[in-house]
Amino acid sequence: MGRAAEMTGTTPGFLRALGDQGVITPLRSEGGHRRYSRYQLRIAMRARDLVDQGTPIDAACRIIILEDQLEEALRINEQLRRDAGQEPAADT
Repeated sequence: MGRAAEMTGTTPGFLRALGDQGVITPLRSEGGHRRYSRYQLRIAMRARDLVDQGTPIDAACRIIILEDQLEEALRINEQLRRDAGQEPAADT
């Protein structure tokens, strides 16, 4: 956790707060140490940027969750459009 905090420019407490808010859920090693993915570290840095701009941590976490949901919805929408364009027209 200390190394992850160092890499993201945060503190272990900040990373724990992100976990408590449900924004990131690190895996645990057999020894119980938290293991963060690159994606989770990027989320932590995004949260840090928002907090540095004056956003309360709970609001920053909500923003990040909504950004992820929007990105996923846009990805699904694009896939559905692609799939719809590949189907043969029924009236031809």
